[in-house]
This record gives sequence, C-alpha cells and structure tokens, in this order.
Amino acid sequence: MADTSGLRNDPRPLSPHLQIYRWQITMVMSIAHRATGIALAVGTLLLVWWLVALAAGPAAHAQAQGFIGSWFGLLLLFGWSVALFYHLCNGIRHLFWDMGRGFEIGAMYASGYAALAATAVLTVIAWGAALVLR
Repeated sequence: MADTSGLRNDPRPLSPHLQIYRWQITMVMSIAHRATGIALAVGTLLLVWWLVALAAGPAAHAQAQGFIGSWFGLLLLFGWSVALFYHLCNGIRHLFWDMGRGFEIGAMYASGYAALAATAVLTVIAWGAALVLR
C-alpha cells in the first residue's frame, strides 16, 4: 500500500480552486451564463405574478402594475432584460461551439467580447424603444 502520511501535513489544497486560477473572460462568462439562467428563472416569477394579477381583475392588476412601475420594479425589469439578452447572446456563442467552431483562444475572446457588446446594444435598444413607446 502507498504511504500517504506525507500528504496529511501538506497545507496545499488537493485540487485547484478559484483562488489559484487567474480570472479570464471565458471563465467569467461561463459563471455569468449559469447565474443569468437562474436570474431568468427567478425573474419569470415576476412575469407570472403580473399575468395572474391581470387575470384576477383591475385591483390586483393595479397593485402589480404599481410595483412593476416603481423604481425597484423597473430595476428588476432592467436586470431581467440584461440577463435575458446576455443568456441569448452567450447561448448563440455556445451553439457555434457545439458545431465545433470558435475554439481557438482568439476566437473565444472575440466571441466573448462580442456577446457582451451585443448584450449592451440589445438592452439599450429594448429600453430605448420602451421609453419611446411610453
């Protein structure tokens, strides 16, 4: 049997962790993709509440609309829309990876920055259109 007594006193971790790795855009975007997926699922509860309130009658709808129209409700909607557009753009990036394209380091970084830029542009367009139509 192998002697493992020397390993018990070794203060190093058994496997690498986030404190060892240098943060890279690919790593951050992977974590953000998972986080935005969770945010979209939770944010959908706000949409469901609004739809149920709409079906429940004018008083319930007015209460839901009052919350969603408040500064906090608008902040939640803004965050939800950023998460939606980010998840969409990064999902398209993943589709290209599923086809076996874009695995070169330069292409990975370029597509990451492109997804971030597209997220910003789509968010500005959506909120700009919402303000114009309001």
